[in-house]
Amino acid sequence: MSDLKGRTALITGAASGIGLATAKALMARGAHIMISDINADAASAAAEQIKAAGGQADSVRCDIGSEDEIRAAVAKTVERFGKLDIMHNNAALLAPDVLMSDVDVLTMDADIWDRVMQVNVRGTMLGCKHAVAAMLTSGGGSIINTSSMYGMNAFNRMPAYSVSKAAINMLTQHVATAYGRKNIRCNAIAPALIKTAASEAVIPKPLTQLHDDAAALPFSGTAEDMANVVAFLASDDSRYITGEVLRVDGGTTSHLATYSDARRFFGD
Repeated sequence: MSDLKGRTALITGAASGIGLATAKALMARGAHIMISDINADAASAAAEQIKAAGGQADSVRCDIGSEDEIRAAVAKTVERFGKLDIMHNNAALLAPDVLMSDVDVLTMDADIWDRVMQVNVRGTMLGCKHAVAAMLTSGGGSIINTSSMYGMNAFNRMPAYSVSKAAINMLTQHVATAYGRKNIRCNAIAPALIKTAASEAVIPKPLTQLHDDAAALPFSGTAEDMANVVAFLASDDSRYITGEVLRVDGGTTSHLATYSDARRFFGD
């Protein structure tokens, strides 16, 4: 297990799902954790979970659509723990009304498109901006962005979400290129459809089963699987990796579109 003892991590969207799993994984490796989330009460409860497990944690409300709130979250992290070593830009706009409206470009409401870009792209950029500023004062750090397999390959729906995640991939490469010589690394994970309380509330079970069927591995990925990869990217074990978008999708995007049907055809 990678050692993160003495390091400080700020995680956005950390009150549940991949963010909370990441907070627990980093804490287990010795990091101090700042939980940030748009839901202040949920963020506080998540921080209490970390402390109850023996870790050091605090919480802050942060709507990544607001630069003031991102700036304040980074500042509180530095004030509370002395520095910022790890930034996990994990938060995204996943409101059910937005997801249900993000169908195709023909019916796309421009306001929905703008909301998704405002939060997912602009918010992640601002997270990088203020994390880099803090890391420059302490000798470097590791930034990990949460992208998606939808940002790697096109899906039948969700054009705004998919384009926003593709933009995060390029943002990741830009930050890695611009600040690598300052000892700041920037990578991203591109998960498959991970079953969380939020995803299960809005995505029909038959659709999640189709995603499972498309994976090369015979089991579903979990939030903890994503968290373990984030922890690796946060640690010195990945010190020579930067500018990468890691497909943490069980091989879902590794093969031809005929894979699932061919597997059944051959009886595999």
